[in-house]
Amino acid sequence: MKNLFKSLFVLLIMPAIVFGDGNDNNTARLQVIHNAADPAASVVDIYVNGGMYEDDFSFREATDFRTVPAGVELNIGVAPGNSQSSEESITVIPVTLAAGKTYVAIANGVIGEGFEPNPEGSGIGFNLFALDKGREQSPNKNRVYVAAFHGATDAPTVDVLKKSSYGSSVLFDNLSYGEFSRYRYLRPERQTLQITPGGDNANVLVSYDVDLTGLGGGAAVVFASGFLTPDNDNFGPAFGLFAALPNGAVVEFPVLTETAMLQVIHNAADPAASMVDIYVNGSMYEDDFAFREATEFRTVPAGVTLNIGVAPGNSASADESLATIPVVLEAGKTYVAVANGVIGSGFENNPDGRSIGFSLFARDGIKTSSMYHNTVQVLAFHGATDAPTVDVVLRNGWYRTTAFDNLTYGEFSDYGFLGAREYIVDITPGDNNTLAVASYTVNLSGLGGGAAVVFASGFLTPDNDNFGPAFGLFAALPDGTVVEFPPYIQTARLQVIHNAADPAAEMVDIYVNGGLYEDDFAFREATEFRTVPAGVTLNIGIAPASSSSADDAIAVIPVTLEPNKTYVAMANGVLGSEFSENPDGRDISFQLFARDGVREEAFFNAFVKLLAFHGATDAPMVDIRVRGKYYSWTLFNDLGYGDFSKYRTVLPTSYTLDITPANDNNTVVASFLADLNGLGGGAAVVFASGFLTDPSQGPGFGLLAALPNGTVVELPLLTDGDDNQDTFAAEKTESDLNLPTEFGLNQNYPNPFNPTTTISFALPSASTVTLKVYNLLGQTVQTLVNETMEAGVHQVNFDASAMASGMYFYSLQAGEYSETKKMMLLK
Repeated sequence: MKNLFKSLFVLLIMPAIVFGDGNDNNTARLQVIHNAADPAASVVDIYVNGGMYEDDFSFREATDFRTVPAGVELNIGVAPGNSQSSEESITVIPVTLAAGKTYVAIANGVIGEGFEPNPEGSGIGFNLFALDKGREQSPNKNRVYVAAFHGATDAPTVDVLKKSSYGSSVLFDNLSYGEFSRYRYLRPERQTLQITPGGDNANVLVSYDVDLTGLGGGAAVVFASGFLTPDNDNFGPAFGLFAALPNGAVVEFPVLTETAMLQVIHNAADPAASMVDIYVNGSMYEDDFAFREATEFRTVPAGVTLNIGVAPGNSASADESLATIPVVLEAGKTYVAVANGVIGSGFENNPDGRSIGFSLFARDGIKTSSMYHNTVQVLAFHGATDAPTVDVVLRNGWYRTTAFDNLTYGEFSDYGFLGAREYIVDITPGDNNTLAVASYTVNLSGLGGGAAVVFASGFLTPDNDNFGPAFGLFAALPDGTVVEFPPYIQTARLQVIHNAADPAAEMVDIYVNGGLYEDDFAFREATEFRTVPAGVTLNIGIAPASSSSADDAIAVIPVTLEPNKTYVAMANGVLGSEFSENPDGRDISFQLFARDGVREEAFFNAFVKLLAFHGATDAPMVDIRVRGKYYSWTLFNDLGYGDFSKYRTVLPTSYTLDITPANDNNTVVASFLADLNGLGGGAAVVFASGFLTDPSQGPGFGLLAALPNGTVVELPLLTDGDDNQDTFAAEKTESDLNLPTEFGLNQNYPNPFNPTTTISFALPSASTVTLKVYNLLGQTVQTLVNETMEAGVHQVNFDASAMASGMYFYSLQAGEYSETKKMMLLK
């Protein structure tokens, strides 16, 4: 029956086509699109003036363009599918088409009830929406002519954007329900179309992959279809984007799932958030996510809102979230998001006034690798809520630079290239790079070609921040590994010598900051040189031997050593009151006598470096003199109790050492044999020990030498019958004993230095000497020596307090000899 009606309808309109006047005065062109999303109209029959026009016409189908009568009223009826006649039409819409025009008619809207109203109040009842300037082809064969129609009843006004490599541009502007756009030209290629709220192009609701390949010279009507909220619209079809081609083909455009890469770092130090669950749009993203953990980089949706919820660990659903933060990521970009801040109260305010409430700090442009195999791409993030603006300063040997400048809480730095090696990293106040708040050892070896996000974490003052985790420095790697950088402990070198002659201290235990440093340490013993912390207070406790803890200490002496220096510390003096007073009025109570600038070796193998210490409590100020058959000269001058001498450089041979009163070198108190053979290139601390006037009080007076390895050698006491003079040639003089065999310029010590250093050089003969310091431009910045000097080993102190940090050169000119070396000043 329907086929018969259809045939009759065609017969009715054929004469108008066949017998027309040839100028289209009696006809128009028409394409009908079924876009009524009401489930009751999923399949319909279309009647025109009672005759079947399209049988079993399904939702989201289209006719081809057909020639139809113009200038007469066409009663277009829409009936249920499988209807028997136009009398079963659900609705009949009268339409009169203008001759010679091309129409697109879209059947849209709903028939029944129970549907969401249009958010802008537009009527959503079933209707026929017609465009009278339809196109079947493009005027330009290299373009596609496209018009758009908004056919989603429950959707607001939207913009349709075309995305390109240069960004997004508005293709169709402010399109409301039931409206057609004007035609626009598009290239016949794959396009990305984005749907956004009208006037809010930053919020992309959905993106579509629109493939127009092969359609050059053609045309299409793109139409929005279905419901945004099917559950509220009788469970009708969901929203989608479609295109009807002139031949009746309807193409559904797939939703383009644009993606970004995302790494999440948990750096919220609030103890209440030590373990959290992360949800994204209601779904679990990371379960039991611990503080200072990171995810690997993951592919996530882009161009849509991601509601990131942070819930307590072991939560049952996103409904338990403590905070939910909406984030929109751009397609194709790589992000890191740091969950930071505090949830509760009772925390220190940020000193720069920054908000410390829980938030998600996100940054794009994140690197997962470096361009060069021997470098690491590093980004820094300041995540310590109670810390002020800081700089991050790198040190590696003489190299020192500010890697990240003025980083405030919640801020990311720019990227920096760092060599894949070990650094010392100082965290300093933003306006004072000389004060290190904290220092860390950052080992980037093995990370060449990689990347990392370095983040400050925890609290500077945990006691004021609910006893949360303490401040630290960490790095998140692309695979999610988090590395904690250990604190850099500044060190010094220290040798301790037990020279307290009080019998009550004959054997002691030495504690440092509560830990046992030396057990059963006997009088006239020494430790080797050890590496110890510097820049912090060392509480050195002296306790009786076999003590059980530092609480048993007889005396506790606080000492702070400077970094990179070498010390000797002499435990000296007496504990009781029954001992003879010092004849020079010096304090003889137990204490620690420390000296820096101590040597563990000599500059040249041909010499020995000697330092002397006066440790005999009841002895006056003395001189220590070298005596031979035909000469005598002072090695150490005016040495009072508790005094260290300056260093002297001597040959590695045997000497007779006379102890004399400082003001009377003719009176020898005692003589000792000092055999330095075999010590070339080494050093020693020579120390006077014991009691001079009353041996009954304790051990008698003696002269000893402590070597760098901890060996203590007691120098033999010479009596009147001893003859050690054959160890010296009769013709030797004092200057001969120190005479180098060749010119030499030594490396300054220490190096790097701040602000003073010592430069030493050797002269085998008297010479006119010039010693100058130059900058990198070759300009003389200071002349240290310009005179004739005797043969021997000489030392010159250089003070660079008034000079800027950097590389300098020092050059020695002595007769025909010339040599230049580098040194680094670091302030």
